[in-house]
Amino acid sequence: VQLQASGGGLVQAGDSLKLSCAASGFTFSGYRMAWFRQAPGNEREFVGQVSQNGGTTAYSDSVKGRFTVSRDNAKNTVYLQMNNLGPEDTAVYYCAASRIVLSGVRIPSNYPYWGQGTLVTVSS
Repeated sequence: VQLQASGGGLVQAGDSLKLSCAASGFTFSGYRMAWFRQAPGNEREFVGQVSQNGGTTAYSDSVKGRFTVSRDNAKNTVYLQMNNLGPEDTAVYYCAASRIVLSGVRIPSNYPYWGQGTLVTVSS
């Protein structure tokens, strides 16, 4: 199993950025996909998720309306479109895969598969 996240970088406040996570080694379409982030000194926190067929999404309150999670099952890839970024969004962003039900998507320990993380830095 491999999850390869990419697309991070240094941007200015108000900018947009799109992260990608390419999956291999498992049946991608059978797994719910999520993004988490972890800032220095903080615990890993849920950002957003998308269901197996892309029909259901959920977000943390801190990113709702600014971030969008989507997936392309033909490409085994999940995306995180981030708009109107602020310094508070600075973190390492991780993609994760799970077959957990929707009620458990916000808990990191429910995800058996994780990517290596990609750093997003937002300057003010």
